[in-house]
Amino acid sequence: MKKNILIIGSGAREHVIGWKLRQSREAGKLYFAPGNCGTGRLGEHVPIGLTDCAGLLQFAKDKAIDLTIVGSEAPLEAGLVDIFTKNGLRVFGPTKDAARLETSKAWASDFMARHGLPCPSYKIFDDASQALSYAKTVKGVCVIKADGLCQGKGVFVCSTLPEAQAAIETLMVKKIFGKSGERIVIQEKLSGKEVSMMAFCDGERAVPLIAAQDYKRVYDGDRGPNTGGMGAVAPATRVRQTLFKKIHRLLTLTVDAMRQEGLPYTGVLYAGIMVTEAAVYILEFNCRFGDPETQVQLPLLASDLLAVVSACTEGRLEASLVQWKAGVAVCVVLASEGYPETYLTGKTIQGADEIGSDIMVFHAGTAAYRGDIQTHGGRVLSVVTTASSVQEARKKVYGHIGSVVSFDGMYFRTDIGA
Repeated sequence: MKKNILIIGSGAREHVIGWKLRQSREAGKLYFAPGNCGTGRLGEHVPIGLTDCAGLLQFAKDKAIDLTIVGSEAPLEAGLVDIFTKNGLRVFGPTKDAARLETSKAWASDFMARHGLPCPSYKIFDDASQALSYAKTVKGVCVIKADGLCQGKGVFVCSTLPEAQAAIETLMVKKIFGKSGERIVIQEKLSGKEVSMMAFCDGERAVPLIAAQDYKRVYDGDRGPNTGGMGAVAPATRVRQTLFKKIHRLLTLTVDAMRQEGLPYTGVLYAGIMVTEAAVYILEFNCRFGDPETQVQLPLLASDLLAVVSACTEGRLEASLVQWKAGVAVCVVLASEGYPETYLTGKTIQGADEIGSDIMVFHAGTAAYRGDIQTHGGRVLSVVTTASSVQEARKKVYGHIGSVVSFDGMYFRTDIGA
């Protein structure tokens, strides 16, 4: 019997999730709440807000939804999983309390400390003057994070005291992220290599996805402010087998610790990892598929995504269910000029409709207007390809950008996978 599926979110992550689910023989009708111009080609859009839990619940009941996949973090914080579960609906994602691994950097830091999970040393502050006083003791060399959700933009990597002071003022005085920045975490600044690692989880087990390398900074050479992600490569060449096993163990220990606390974790668990010369540290958690990492991981997934997700929600996940294709995938994010700061929208996009065997264009910040597809956000499209080598994939994806897909003010990094 085919399953009707509701996917909650509007980014490229939700587009690629829907694209992969559509390949399953068991997939019935797909619904996207609210979706984007790309997801409309895969299923039906639902004009209900991400955090309108009552509206989403009623829709799921009315349409006999068999499975709901939460793509973005806001519905998790709103408690959508708890509400759906209470009403007997199957949903892929952690509960509101379990999602504090992402929705509260302070809670997550204390959680790791309680269970001896390796993480940077840290201090938590509710007062800006006290935070600044502490920043002075480390001469501004630190990482400052908003406690709450900031769409990937609430992290400031500081090397000087003026930088740290500016970050504290931005979060706690100017409050550009509202309540999310009223409390902050100041972490030890570690030096090493960052990698992203995710695992499918069913409350007891954690089965890893292939490792991906995300490019967070806006400019080439990893310069400029952090963004939601400007591109990704998978598998991450810097993650050798020994390191992969170490990180997988940390994810397994995290799932074990959550169960011990009475918060069994179901869904995708994402860990941002720092590898130093001395050790492997967990920098932070996300409680859903990463973006843009998912855009390079799911095209390489040989298994049926619907079968894997169903196993997670039914508590029967096994490592044998998750198999991978050979090769590599490269994703380049096309952004609006000025992102992640001020940017213009409403620019007509050329070549945004292509999803083929060679090049896949996944939508994020897009909108339809008088028959055209236009820019409607900071990160607009993810252009993805697979190949036998990173060099070949880079050649294909960058050859497509500009020659086929383009829009006025289009900005992208030129060194993804270099």
